[in-house]
Amino acid sequence: MYSKITGLGYYVPDNVVTNHDLTQLMETSDEWIRERTGIGERRFFTYGKETNASMATAASRQAIERAGLQPSDIEMIVYATITPDYFFPGSGFLMQRELDLIGIPVIDIREQCSGFVYALSIADQYIKSGAYKTILVVGAEIQSTWTDKSTKGRNVAVIFGDGAGAAVVQATPDPTHRVLSTHLHADGRFAEDLYIKEPGSSRPTRAATHEMIDEGGFDVVMNGNAVFKHAVVRFAEAINEALQANGCQSSDISLLVPHQANIRISEFVRQQMGLREDQVYNNIHKFGNTTAASIPIALCEAWEEGRVKEGDLVCLAAFGSGFTWASALIRW
Repeated sequence: MYSKITGLGYYVPDNVVTNHDLTQLMETSDEWIRERTGIGERRFFTYGKETNASMATAASRQAIERAGLQPSDIEMIVYATITPDYFFPGSGFLMQRELDLIGIPVIDIREQCSGFVYALSIADQYIKSGAYKTILVVGAEIQSTWTDKSTKGRNVAVIFGDGAGAAVVQATPDPTHRVLSTHLHADGRFAEDLYIKEPGSSRPTRAATHEMIDEGGFDVVMNGNAVFKHAVVRFAEAINEALQANGCQSSDISLLVPHQANIRISEFVRQQMGLREDQVYNNIHKFGNTTAASIPIALCEAWEEGRVKEGDLVCLAAFGSGFTWASALIRW
């Protein structure tokens, strides 16, 4: 038995935040942001209207409907996020409640920008083992609340946005149209090159102290040069690993859907892999970096635009904090 994506959905908030909007909060410009990231706008959630779980629920309902199923057909949830609604339990449990799927297992994972591909791999393994036949895979993030939108934090704040994407993964006996393989990696030696230190459990008290805040413990620490250098290498490695595992070449790829981290990274990888522009899908200009949600949102948009068709060879690839990197090769 193999696994196959049978339904896709996504949700982004209505609140569009343009680069010009950010100039009202920090010293920056539309040109500066576009040149460094490729981002023109992003979406921010509205407090009291949306949550991480509610966005995931909306994306999941769309994916389930497109798969021709009912929520009650779902047998397991694998939910990827680094920005849950609660410290614990994870937002996957809140979405389970919203979908009235009481009793089925929920696996919450935190694999940062590689989260969706990790989650897809988990679903693929459970289905191939015969344990489950229909699994809901979700990536969702609310990042607009933890970024420092002052001039001090602009290098990070301009990048991130909010949203959710989902995929229904089902068992299939078809050896051709399926998830061909997934490949997961990590290297914790570089954990502090992209991280947020607080709030952490290994502290003397439970409270957020003024010292933690003053020392920048709640700010994103990003070694931009290190992230870029590692990302372009690991992206290519993960893609080539997936191709080699299935006897394919880069020219065989119908569409590469990379994690939407930075347009410069995507373009570097595209050229490195010898891919045409039409072989790579990017929507970072509209939504920014939505971390675990970026690949399912982009994959769903590409499918809606007719860029993903039956028989196509689709490659998903991601790199993120941890460091983590991963890929999946799919014969649609």
